[in-house]
Amino acid sequence: MSSTSNYTTLIFDIGDVLFSWSPQTKTSISPETLREFLSSPTWIDYERGRITQAECYAGVGAEFSVDPTEVGRAFQDARNSLQSNEELISVIRHLKARSDGMLHVFAMSNISAPDYESLRTKPVDWSVFDGIFTSAGVGERKPNLGFYKAVISSTGADPSRTIFVDDKMENVLSARSLGMHGIFFDDRRKVVRALYNLLGDPVERGRQYLTVNAKKLLSVTDNGIVLRENFSQLLILEATGNRGLVNLTDTHRTWNFLQGKPSLTTEDDLDTTSLGFTVMGSPEDVAHSVMDDMLDYIDDDGIIQTWFDHRRRRFDPVVCVNVLTLFYSYGRGHQLDRTLHRILEVLLHRAYLDGTRYYATPESFLYFLGRLLEITNDVSLAACIKPLLIERIQERIGADGDALALSMRLRLCAHLGLCNDVDLHTLLGLQCEDGGWEIGWIYRYGSSGIKIGNRGLTTSLAMKAIQEMQQHFPSPPSSPSSVPAVPLIKQAYTTAQSPPERFSQHKSDSSTSPSSIAASPSASSTRQDL
Repeated sequence: MSSTSNYTTLIFDIGDVLFSWSPQTKTSISPETLREFLSSPTWIDYERGRITQAECYAGVGAEFSVDPTEVGRAFQDARNSLQSNEELISVIRHLKARSDGMLHVFAMSNISAPDYESLRTKPVDWSVFDGIFTSAGVGERKPNLGFYKAVISSTGADPSRTIFVDDKMENVLSARSLGMHGIFFDDRRKVVRALYNLLGDPVERGRQYLTVNAKKLLSVTDNGIVLRENFSQLLILEATGNRGLVNLTDTHRTWNFLQGKPSLTTEDDLDTTSLGFTVMGSPEDVAHSVMDDMLDYIDDDGIIQTWFDHRRRRFDPVVCVNVLTLFYSYGRGHQLDRTLHRILEVLLHRAYLDGTRYYATPESFLYFLGRLLEITNDVSLAACIKPLLIERIQERIGADGDALALSMRLRLCAHLGLCNDVDLHTLLGLQCEDGGWEIGWIYRYGSSGIKIGNRGLTTSLAMKAIQEMQQHFPSPPSSPSSVPAVPLIKQAYTTAQSPPERFSQHKSDSSTSPSSIAASPSASSTRQDL
């Protein structure tokens, strides 16, 4: 799992990828008929260099009962309509420039010699390409494998380290069948994202996103309301160790989820307070004083509650886990034995699968349980939780989830010594063009169900998850023979133009084997009430 790209070659189709064109002409030939011309046997021979342009137009005219002169005018209009995809070409130029000479870029097109000559008159930065292969020059067309093999032979490219982009699925399939990484060009933004994700260092890109947005990593609800809150800021700080990225409310005792004057809640809560003490630290006498106060908020079942308010008795398993983390950190876990027993029942019976009152996904409960074990390093606690936790997280591998859920799942897998390439592959594909990850929903308001997420938090945990999986399960280094030198092509058919860390460093424990594997549905819940 290298943090740097394994790809050294990019191959792009030209028509409808690097260039767009219009089949709408000033002639009597309809766009539909013009496109039918392009699939005719005559046109295929023309693109393979077997017949002249005049022979092609005459043959197409005869096949479709159209005057060859009209055919020629239609294709001239089509050539005149060609427009370069400057945004994509700019991305290619940027990717190549930052590769320190390691990335080689080629074009590979089904195109006749006259049409290619016309194409080259377009004002485009052709120097970005190390070589351009045409069907007329090679005598083969995509999707025939002979065309691909000729390109591979001429460039010396390793198919396993080559990315191929085309708007025809059959062409992509042929590339994949030879071992290339094929990308189907159906949406420019998706393709650009895929290129950045395949060719960039995900951790470095995430770090750049966090740096650019430092102090602005705010949370947002699923109905578009921006929130300044402490919980996500504490988790970002814990994952990155960088206080310069976050804004936190100064407090000497208890914490409120929201910052400033709370508009939706008024009371401080045990959850954020517990997180604040375990992330930020505090004088020991203050911590014990606050824990003494917390013990006053236990219900008749002996379960710790969420709020510093006797009128609002709310139970949430994740809140309980975070309070347990605080108490065990200070050697007072035994005071919450009944709360621990309740948590073990939730884990045993998978009561978390639809989320909890305040937390949106099953991963939240499992993740914070792993954090409890990591921070406290309590042997007896690990003995009663870890074996079952391994089973439960392995059940989640490959299940649906947003980027935050995947990041939590991966971090817990790394902590427990479980390789999880399936979710890692999915997470890497969710990185956005700006280097951050898509928002993930971590909690919600208990009564309204409004979800809350934070891109900064998702990005921080995604970066950490990738790093930890790389540390625990490094890929073997590539052999020198698998990294070929790609020459500049100069052959008859090719034109070459001139994101204080606590839950971070984990130990692998192979003494317990995971057992059942079954994908489970994810669901919704969260943290504050109205």
